[in-house]
Amino acid sequence: MRKPTIQDVARLAGVGVGTVSRVLNNHTAVKEGTRDTVLKAMAQLDYTPNPHARRIAGGKSYTISVLLPVMTTEFYVRLLNGLEQAFQEARYDVAIFPLMDQSRLERYLGSHTLAYQADGLVMATYNLTQLFNEHRLKLNQPAVLVDAYGEGVDCAYMDNVAGGQLAGEYAARLEGPIHAMWVETELDQLFTTRVFEDRRRGFHSAVSAAGRQVEIELTTSFDAYAARTVAAGLLERTPFPCTVFASADLIAASLLDEVLARGLTPGRDVSIIGFDDQPWAEARGLTTLHQPVESMGYEAAGLLLNRLAGFKGAPRAKKFTPSLVVRQTA
Repeated sequence: MRKPTIQDVARLAGVGVGTVSRVLNNHTAVKEGTRDTVLKAMAQLDYTPNPHARRIAGGKSYTISVLLPVMTTEFYVRLLNGLEQAFQEARYDVAIFPLMDQSRLERYLGSHTLAYQADGLVMATYNLTQLFNEHRLKLNQPAVLVDAYGEGVDCAYMDNVAGGQLAGEYAARLEGPIHAMWVETELDQLFTTRVFEDRRRGFHSAVSAAGRQVEIELTTSFDAYAARTVAAGLLERTPFPCTVFASADLIAASLLDEVLARGLTPGRDVSIIGFDDQPWAEARGLTTLHQPVESMGYEAAGLLLNRLAGFKGAPRAKKFTPSLVVRQTA
């Protein structure tokens, strides 16, 4: 059996080949009813466009470059899931470029590198406002920030200050001294993230507004073993009951492991509040701040696809707000 062609799709849908092409390219000049008819015809025929012919005909790569800090955390897996879902629906491929250190970011600042040969660019988490303002990002294609806010560029970001405030308001209502475990962040201004700084600011403001204070603050790298060591040091220093805000679920999980290893009862001796609501958090009974990570990624992809479809308006910022999920640990 021969493979179905774009002409077959057009014939079944009752439209012209040009209309099918515009649907494949996610063009805005297609009515929703027509788009649905074409998509149903493609599904019925099990039609898959030839990516090479599509690239040659359209003069595009149909690829989106995604620059991520790291690849090994659950947060970025979830973020990628949201991004990829939207891009796949629009029939774009995703090329992932993990940064990991400042030297890689510097290398990607040159527009000749592979990352900039895509039709669009997604940059995750880092505060790149300064780079945009200084015109150091030499972009010839649309770009969007995700999990970060930037002036003058489309972005989808989490309100981490509000999340920290929710954690602080709740912690202030619990018994015993209040402590916090923070994640180390990059000190270099070029290669930085405001995520944990914003969570800390929101947490402190809410605790202070409730007439209380944070007694012990400790910092750990984003590593389960290091966090376990820091958690042990914290538990050696505090009376019980106490409350601990761990600024990421990975840190909260290490603290929970140490609490259980010492024969203490989570939620009674040590109340633990995390941040992220990772997929395993419910099974562990972790009170945490839920982040709609996949939705944020999907929205960021939509902003970029909208630009690729011809939108020329002012930069847009889509803000997402965490919500408190109360479980057994607090």
